[in-house]
Amino acid sequence: MDDQQRPGSAVTVIVAALANLGIAVAKAVAGLLGGSSAMLAEAAHSLADTVTELMLLVAVTRADKPADEEHPLGHGPERYIWALLAAVATFVGGAVFSVYDGIRALAHGEEPGDPLLSYVVLAVAFVLESLSLRTGLRQARAEARLLSLGFGRYLRRTPDTAVKAVVLEDSAALAGLLLAAGGLLGGQLTGSGVWDGVASILIGALLVYVAWVLGAANARLLIGRPLPPYLRAGVREEILSVPHIVDVLELTTLVQGPREVLVAAKVDFRDASSARQVEWACEEAEEQLRERYPAIRRVYLDPTPGLGGEAGTGPGAGRGG
Repeated sequence: MDDQQRPGSAVTVIVAALANLGIAVAKAVAGLLGGSSAMLAEAAHSLADTVTELMLLVAVTRADKPADEEHPLGHGPERYIWALLAAVATFVGGAVFSVYDGIRALAHGEEPGDPLLSYVVLAVAFVLESLSLRTGLRQARAEARLLSLGFGRYLRRTPDTAVKAVVLEDSAALAGLLLAAGGLLGGQLTGSGVWDGVASILIGALLVYVAWVLGAANARLLIGRPLPPYLRAGVREEILSVPHIVDVLELTTLVQGPREVLVAAKVDFRDASSARQVEWACEEAEEQLRERYPAIRRVYLDPTPGLGGEAGTGPGAGRGG
């Protein structure tokens, strides 16, 4: 599937950002009027999600810039820098505030206020978050089908961290809404603010988990992650199918973005192959790889003598020791 056919990561992120911004304002108003720590934690959660998604939008747009003289391999990895910062924003802006406010509520033993407005806001937020999550899930499932992967495996392995972030954050948002509602209901039934504080702390813990998962995923991609083993096997198979190539001595793959993969290999050619045949074999291998795997953008093949090559024919042959 080419870029025009696939659902846009930017659209997914924009939908999520707009939904979260409106939800954050509504939660903050309800939390202040009702005196609910859990609602204020949820407001911080939604605000952190909004900042996160704005960073992801920057990541998506900047990473799509074409290669230039200063960036010969393109700007693909830049998306992972911004996505890592987005994970930090989720942790600092959402998790830390939620845990702090929950502990404050437990320490001061605040009396719960009227939860009616909070219930209304939570119900509306649940609908909006569900719509946002549906957009992310639709894109993730479409791409999982394209790669013939199960949804769970795709979500764990996908280099499109923008979509992954939206799916995880919206899922966490729905869970957070249920926790906030549980805290409000517990306080309403018992007259104790403990339930509200506990809910706030649990929301913070949930955000810590999401920030950790997203941060670790982006860190691995920044360090450099290869294609999965089954795709590396397919790349090796495709190279070996080209005439005049007898072995792939070393294969290196590097994921630079959701649709940007680099392949480099040391390749053993037939000893009888001419220089022209080697050149055309390299061109054919690159063409076949791009046709089978459209995400492969760069292919570098290094003609290298294999173990079975003729001895004494290299550049240093005949030199005395």
